[in-house]
Amino acid sequence: MSKESETRRQIAAQIQAVEQQTAQLRAFVGLDGFVDEILHLVDKRQDVSNFHRIPTIHDFATRVEEASGRSTNMELVTQRIKLGGNGPIMANALVSAGVQVSYLGALGFPDTHPVFQPLVDRATKVFSVANPGHTDAYEFEDGKLLMGKLTPLNDMCWDKILERMGKLALAEQMEQSDLVAFVNWTMLPFMSQVWSSIHQEILEPQPLAEGQRKKRIFFDLCDPQKRPQEDILEALQIIQRFQSHFSVCLGLNEKECYEIAEVLGLDHSGSSRDQLMELVSKMHQILNLDTLVVHPVRYAVASNRKSVVSFEGPFIAKPVITTGAGDHFNAGFCLGQLLGFDEHDSLACGVSTSGFYVKTGKSPALSDLVELLNQWPE
Repeated sequence: MSKESETRRQIAAQIQAVEQQTAQLRAFVGLDGFVDEILHLVDKRQDVSNFHRIPTIHDFATRVEEASGRSTNMELVTQRIKLGGNGPIMANALVSAGVQVSYLGALGFPDTHPVFQPLVDRATKVFSVANPGHTDAYEFEDGKLLMGKLTPLNDMCWDKILERMGKLALAEQMEQSDLVAFVNWTMLPFMSQVWSSIHQEILEPQPLAEGQRKKRIFFDLCDPQKRPQEDILEALQIIQRFQSHFSVCLGLNEKECYEIAEVLGLDHSGSSRDQLMELVSKMHQILNLDTLVVHPVRYAVASNRKSVVSFEGPFIAKPVITTGAGDHFNAGFCLGQLLGFDEHDSLACGVSTSGFYVKTGKSPALSDLVELLNQWPE
């Protein structure tokens, strides 16, 4: 047995040993909500039921470029319609792992959109204060293009949260939860306002007592490329303020990592794993937060300031779905941290959760993670 296989088996045993603890854990997640429509683009159609899809983003880009000055027609075929948004997908993954989850976000108002009903049925509490956005997810073998329709999310603001949830209920959820997760900053135009208001109006009036244990809070920016640098810097500053009351973790995918590095004035010309780990270390020296985690497609990296570690993900040759893989990674990593695992073993939980989802299209239970770690796809 290789050293890597033995390590995975040890982590699987560790998960089995603490499996019953997850039922005692509580998470409060928000703040977005999307209806995801997973789509394939037709390359060649054989008949009414069969077609070959456009396989890669490069092939799609070539097709679009060839249409310049001439126009073209493309056919989209819906594969599935599912609950979407970074928050609902992460919340759903935590519920599947056995965590008690409450959710605040844009799942429909005044009535919940039917696509979110499975989450509503399984969650401890749900506070929906706005209607969801809609994502057309063009999936390819080498990635995905997410086309978002965001207008309804303009209602996801501090005033609507106060009106439709209430400050007391929000404060109670944050106080009672072992993990708070606020994700998808980029697509919610008033997210910085909401974060700042939560810190000023809920946290600052209640300073931690000396020696009081900090709970965990997780932030995910979600592809900030379209936002101005000054907005991104403001968001990072607000996130760091939460260190006064929480152990803060910022999660990024590889593209987001390079975007944040650029905003911070760091060179990001290298693309190897060692170069990424070095970049994460430099970023963490600038950012005042406890944990920084980055998840490229094939592996993941985490820094706790003292050290930077990485963990290889499973190889999934034929993904069933990729939209939501990063949110499943975030759920798995945060779960590992809640269970007391170090950063290395938490990364294993993250890549296993993501890998199982990509392989099956389903959010895993802890027993699924154990099985995957013991029977690793090479």
